[in-house]
Amino acid sequence: MRQEVLDESNAAFWETLCGSNFAQSLGITGRDPDDLRRFDDAYLERYPYLARYVPPDLTGKDVLEIGLGFGTLGQLLAERGANYYAADIAAAPVAITRQRLEWLGKPTENARQASVLELPWEDESFDYVYTIGCLHHTGNLPRSIEEVYRVLRPGGRAVVMLYNRHSLRQVVLRLRDRLKGMSAAESEAALRRLYDATPDEAAPHTDFVSKAQVRNLFSRFARVKIDVQNFDGFRYGIRREWFLNNVARVVGLDLYITADK
Repeated sequence: MRQEVLDESNAAFWETLCGSNFAQSLGITGRDPDDLRRFDDAYLERYPYLARYVPPDLTGKDVLEIGLGFGTLGQLLAERGANYYAADIAAAPVAITRQRLEWLGKPTENARQASVLELPWEDESFDYVYTIGCLHHTGNLPRSIEEVYRVLRPGGRAVVMLYNRHSLRQVVLRLRDRLKGMSAAESEAALRRLYDATPDEAAPHTDFVSKAQVRNLFSRFARVKIDVQNFDGFRYGIRREWFLNNVARVVGLDLYITADK
């Protein structure tokens, strides 16, 4: 798929906010402060490790978030004192982020609709860049990481989440698909539908990466640390919270990359 076509498909797909299925499971249908606070509390309880990647005091720090969803992480960054900026390829996540910024008394124009493949900020603009579950959907993972590097100041830090190609889910389901005689392309398409999907379709593009690939992709950074996080019981009814601090740290769904420039 050509990049321009994929960008258009991504902009349309992500109009349905990332996290919408989770919100629906909580019975949250509104967007008022109480609804969003309830969503945030449940989201941070589900992913308790996420807040640990955010310093307790970001006062005076210029922080960019790429890929916004419901705006939970952005709210946390702004509440911890960051000069917060935001980018998303779709309009709806930008709108909900601007709504949150207005409630916090922060500049709403700092949230912009833009592609990570061509960020509208100058070189070395930010002390921190956060992008959780976004870059693997762009269709050009190396370019997106290069843009993160470009806008980050020397000594700055990027926190990036990418999907783990060697998670337990991947190993089990790829083996299952092979035994069923599915082609590699068919297996990849089936896997994509298990990650980010509306009731009708999967995300237009998803990359899954190994730790070795991460080290290569982030080779320009001075220091790179990779944590494995997240777990689900997919079809087996396993309570995920039992495994977040043990099994998930080895074969979890996500790679959390902390990269210092």
